[in-house]
Amino acid sequence: MKKLVVTEKPSVARSIAEILGANNRGDGYLEGDDYIVSWCVGHLVELAEPQAYDEKYEKWRKSDLPIIPLKGNSDWKYQVTEATKKQYKILKGLMEREDVSSLVEATDAGREGELIFRLVYNQARCKKPFERLWISSMEDEAIRDGFANLKPGSEYDALYEAALCRERADWIVGINATRLFSSLYGQTLNVGRVMTPTLALAVEREASISAFKPEDFYTVLLDCGVVTLSSERFKDKTEAMNLKAKCEAEGKAVITKAEKKEKQEKAPTLFDLTSLQREANKRLGYTAQQTLDYTQSLYEKKLCSYPRTDSKFLTDDMAQTVTTLLGKIAETYDISAIEQINIQKVIDGKKVTDHHAIIPTVQIAVQNLTELPKGEQEILKLISTRVAEAVSAPCKYEEMIIEAECAGGVFKAKGKRILEGGWKLVSKLQSDDEEGSDDNGAITIDLTSGQNVDIENTNCKEGKTTPPKSFTEDTLLSAMEKAGADETPDEAERKGLGTPATRAGIIEKLVRVGFVERKGDKKTKYLVPTHKGIALITVIPEEIQSPSMTAEWEQKLLQIEKGGVNPDDFMEEISQMITELVNTYEMVKDAETVMKPGYEPVGTCPCCGASVIEKSKGFFCESNDCKFALWKENRFFDSLSKKLNKQIAVDLLSKGKTKLKKCRSAKTGKTYNCTVTMTVNDVGAPQFGLEFEKNRGNER
Repeated sequence: MKKLVVTEKPSVARSIAEILGANNRGDGYLEGDDYIVSWCVGHLVELAEPQAYDEKYEKWRKSDLPIIPLKGNSDWKYQVTEATKKQYKILKGLMEREDVSSLVEATDAGREGELIFRLVYNQARCKKPFERLWISSMEDEAIRDGFANLKPGSEYDALYEAALCRERADWIVGINATRLFSSLYGQTLNVGRVMTPTLALAVEREASISAFKPEDFYTVLLDCGVVTLSSERFKDKTEAMNLKAKCEAEGKAVITKAEKKEKQEKAPTLFDLTSLQREANKRLGYTAQQTLDYTQSLYEKKLCSYPRTDSKFLTDDMAQTVTTLLGKIAETYDISAIEQINIQKVIDGKKVTDHHAIIPTVQIAVQNLTELPKGEQEILKLISTRVAEAVSAPCKYEEMIIEAECAGGVFKAKGKRILEGGWKLVSKLQSDDEEGSDDNGAITIDLTSGQNVDIENTNCKEGKTTPPKSFTEDTLLSAMEKAGADETPDEAERKGLGTPATRAGIIEKLVRVGFVERKGDKKTKYLVPTHKGIALITVIPEEIQSPSMTAEWEQKLLQIEKGGVNPDDFMEEISQMITELVNTYEMVKDAETVMKPGYEPVGTCPCCGASVIEKSKGFFCESNDCKFALWKENRFFDSLSKKLNKQIAVDLLSKGKTKLKKCRSAKTGKTYNCTVTMTVNDVGAPQFGLEFEKNRGNER
């Protein structure tokens, strides 16, 4: 008899099959003497659409809401996804084979992996016993150990219940709220249990920026040679100039406080997924989804541990693993931990949930890392560097605080001098000082209280208060992680919107459905809500957009995982909230004004002379009778490895041409400069052409 091993992806199946000796390839599976290994290709089974319950739900009508199949598990309908029916049939057939006595659940060891396997198992009506493979690394030894210590599948029933509740709660909120607001306001307005509160964070931030009114302020600076002293901020320039004049006349300042304190900055913790995504965004400019994709690929290539973790520590039995790993990191990257190495700082089994922190594997010293894509190389080095930093000595520094008086004014200076670099010497990735620091650098002379210092020069410095910044991926992830923390009990294991595994997908969906757009330079991209996103939050009631409520739901899902909350009670709470929303919601007054975007013209239509305006998918003539359009997803510009952006559209509409640099040939890979020309044919469609400068080789 044989065991059927079910993984989440073909690449994982191949790695496990190699260890188990399942080397004979079949159609959608690998087989050996004792094991058959197959895979799911993500979600093979998903919740059915509302029309599967009743044909009337084909149309979106408020009168048909709420749609809640909540009575019990049997009332929820599932379907096999169209694109993966073949693989589902293969798995179902393997489960039904007479020589298969039991199964091994080897999908990713987490909430979603549990859901993926169980839905296929239940849809196939399989009754054969199954065991759970739970590993944090795809290394050969980890796989062997995992199969030697398989757990009964029943031990993960609560995890499956939490996954079901998450999926069904998202369905109830998403289906009902999306249909409610879309039918009322006459356009598709996607609403999500986690997505909408995340959007609300971005909208609130932009509202703060828009409402911000910069204020002038003035600071008096006293250059005393050995130190530059700064006054408090003055709103009145005259008041600041009067103090400046008095200080010039007095000529000396009296030191009233001179303190030196030795302090230290502890080494950072190891990465969980969210902190890795934040660091990669800040240092490398990667989106949260890119970082997750790169790390997942490294995991499948056996180069790092399981990425979807919310822990920053390792288990108590991993001290020797860290010692070995430090040697491999030094060998691979020439990166060494700094003196006073303390491995125990990263060891705390009580703070490890389903998986330990993200660390590289010893395979980094064996595999040829130069063959990896650049993104994977950079993420792997970031993870490896963090291990060396985390066990290194603290950064020790001397902080100096100086206070002085002159002409009745109080002046201050603050400085810092590094004594021992500690963990900051591990690599060139230096941590930034806190924003808004008044650090003037090291104060190189000893000053004492009561000492007089000569004023060599005075200056009245003018400044303006600055608004908060738009969210970057780094800061939005941080806000999602902290959302609702004030209302969540201190003992709660996980707080915030979503989970480390889902936050990247939430951000990407906000961008994809047109509620948020990325703006900025190549490295620093800001996540700015669109008019559509702002309009949605304007009309959505508090209970749907509240980060606190959604963070509370996330906490309850975690408690369901631990067996502490009844799943039926959680689903009833979601159901009641949506029912009340449907029954009591009233449309916002002047909704048409709120919903109508204020499009700015980018040029004149070459066909009819009306204004051309920018929308999410392109640049379109404002006249309903004219079909002229410049689509952002444009095959001609794709062939040049360029995107048709706003500036290009402005040039084409105003001059009929635009100059482009560093276009790339798809055939040769070489780059060239050219001019793209635009004309309009008889039916009003744009036609593009290329011009090259004469007597100059463009390709190089």
